[in-house]
Amino acid sequence: MEDYDVVIIGAGHNGLVCAAYLLKAGYKVLLLERRSIPGGAATTEELMPEAAPGFMFSPCAIDHVFIHLGPVIQDLELTKYGLKYLFCDPVVFCPHPDGKYFLAHRSVEKTCAEIARYSSRDAEKYREFNDFWQRMIGAVTPVFNAPPKSIVDIAGNYNITQLKELFSLVGSTNQTLDLVRTMFTSPLDLLDEYFDSEFLKAPLARLASELSSPPSQKTMTIGSMMMALRHNPGMARPLGGTGALTAALIRCVQSLGGEIRTSQSVKRVLIDEGRAIGVQLTNGQEYRAKRGIISSLDAKRLFLQLIDPADVDAADPKLRERVERRILNHNEAILKIDCALSEPPRFVHHNHQNEYLIGAVLIADSVTQVELAHTEPEIGRIPLDDPSMYVVVPSVLDPSLSPEGKHTLWIEFFTPYQIAGAEGTGLKGTGWTEELKEQVADRVLEKLAEYAPNIKSAIIARRVESPPELEERVGVLKGNYYHLDMSFDQMMFFRPLPELANYQTPIEGLFLTGAGTHPGGSISGMPGRNCARMFLQTQQPIVQTLADLGDTLKSTAKSIFNQL
Repeated sequence: MEDYDVVIIGAGHNGLVCAAYLLKAGYKVLLLERRSIPGGAATTEELMPEAAPGFMFSPCAIDHVFIHLGPVIQDLELTKYGLKYLFCDPVVFCPHPDGKYFLAHRSVEKTCAEIARYSSRDAEKYREFNDFWQRMIGAVTPVFNAPPKSIVDIAGNYNITQLKELFSLVGSTNQTLDLVRTMFTSPLDLLDEYFDSEFLKAPLARLASELSSPPSQKTMTIGSMMMALRHNPGMARPLGGTGALTAALIRCVQSLGGEIRTSQSVKRVLIDEGRAIGVQLTNGQEYRAKRGIISSLDAKRLFLQLIDPADVDAADPKLRERVERRILNHNEAILKIDCALSEPPRFVHHNHQNEYLIGAVLIADSVTQVELAHTEPEIGRIPLDDPSMYVVVPSVLDPSLSPEGKHTLWIEFFTPYQIAGAEGTGLKGTGWTEELKEQVADRVLEKLAEYAPNIKSAIIARRVESPPELEERVGVLKGNYYHLDMSFDQMMFFRPLPELANYQTPIEGLFLTGAGTHPGGSISGMPGRNCARMFLQTQQPIVQTLADLGDTLKSTAKSIFNQL
């Protein structure tokens, strides 16, 4: 049995970020990872070494946006550990059935010029649309970078520019009420308010739905900011794939004296007199933690599978039922297709240029198609009549991912986790079989071939991962790599539950981090950093508070000075 200050369950990118901050504060930290490699959903792997040697794939996360809204890269000096980001430009290409196409650059002006080729009105409205969301992003970023119940931390994150952006949104009473109404409506309602053209509304709806909800979903307007984020701070990928971020974090953690142990499956969190004191592995080995246990697993797996029910009930007799029934996971999941290609897909009917493939390629023919892509999975149907998808050709931006002249293809397709009428069959009783997932992949690629006819002949090899397979590999319930729904009722101080939202739990010394905590899923490192800050505040409340106050005063003074 070995002793540490902190044991972190899961070495995904948030677990690694959390560990790095704690190590910098002087704590002895151990990370335990169930898989043979760290990274969780942030890995890059040679998925088909026999059929496609030398092709490297990022089987989950691909486009990094939110990490550029926080200080993790700078705080941890990740560039010193080999991290280099390549920013995408263009950022989005979406061909339309009538021959039009939406081409978005990182520059708003360039994007408006592209839109103006078809609609001068929509080009002007796009400027307004982006301006609103840029101000909103500036206003909410300080909230993302702090524990959601920590008012002092949140207030300290605001600089003069962000305060101006916040006040520009709220302004008068009527402005404030209008903003609240906007947040309570749906992405579709907002897009209809701004735009006329389907070739523009469809891709914006597809991006808004990346939060795994249909564009008509009320209270989910916040998803509409996904396009604005691609302008500023921008969309990027690490040189070498998403796993290069993990590799830099590993080097950082190890240089600070942290330990990472892989193939270590945690069976039980050990509780003694209401306090988390260690973990037990499936092989019986135990690790003890003097200061605390931090779990980057979702709350359901933690409280319903890894802790003795009596210990949970002793801390809060209502918690187990609330975790089981109050935390929601819908039926929408991801079927993932990775392909090795002999040449890039060519969109021959839409003025094909290889540079169009630098960012994301969206197959979003209409808002209705996007709507069905997200409503049908919820009721157990696979939306195959007219598939919509998110496509990336990572090797166009980063040729190091494939042999010279060859390319990699990354496809995300929304499907149900549990197929209606197939309960009790297939993998984990979901209805998914090897035959079915390949049939679905065939149909998805057929749809892509309508726009890029060469795609089928270009495929050297492919790998298809169904939702239950993704669940098994990454360790996420129902294949939801956000851990739980990113709906308004499960965000900020509601994520995953109000009593768990500040990364602390009713069990002393037990903390939460990861995608299931504020501010949610995506590559950001924010849950890891915020959890570390909360942990440090509990360990050294006066010292940490004074340090945070000093940082706040310095930041505010610098911001004011820069405005003079």
